[in-house]
Amino acid sequence: MKENSVQRAIKMIKNFGLKPDSLINNARSLDYLRVEKGGKTSSKNFLNEFKLGVVVPYQLTISMVDAFHNSFKNVINIGSIYGSVAPNLKLYNNPKKDSVIQYGVTKSALEHLTKELAVRLAKNKVRVNCAAFGGLENRNSNSFKKRYSNLCPSGRMLSDNEIFGPIDMLLSNNTSGITGHVLMIDGGWTIW
Repeated sequence: MKENSVQRAIKMIKNFGLKPDSLINNARSLDYLRVEKGGKTSSKNFLNEFKLGVVVPYQLTISMVDAFHNSFKNVINIGSIYGSVAPNLKLYNNPKKDSVIQYGVTKSALEHLTKELAVRLAKNKVRVNCAAFGGLENRNSNSFKKRYSNLCPSGRMLSDNEIFGPIDMLLSNNTSGITGHVLMIDGGWTIW
């Protein structure tokens, strides 16, 4: 989020003599997901969440393509089910605090950024995809897991070991025909 941080990161990568072929955009700050009294989001938190979740991935992607054009070929943006569907507020004990609006709006914009960059970077032979995850069981109370599971076709939340397979798939040369895709890893949550 600091000025020139993307340029500093590129310089550091070059100083290590690395030539990356892929980028996974997965930055997050819980500070930007806070709400004010009454459950309203401040414009500062809304804009910071959007900057970190959309603008920074855009800037980092373009800079990586420019700096490593000979080796760079893959971008995966880490999305969420809430980029495609609005939250079911009945799922949350305190929806204004536990399901803040700036999160879903940012993830939705990230999905569109994925498509835009896939089109714009195709000439560079760079694929851009989004892995959109549903809820992970290890981060939630038992009562939340039960409520979530009752609303999900698979009847459960995702486990940590289900994160890496879809990422590996999208990075694989065997899936080189996939670009601009939002892969839902959600146990079927978004089909209802």
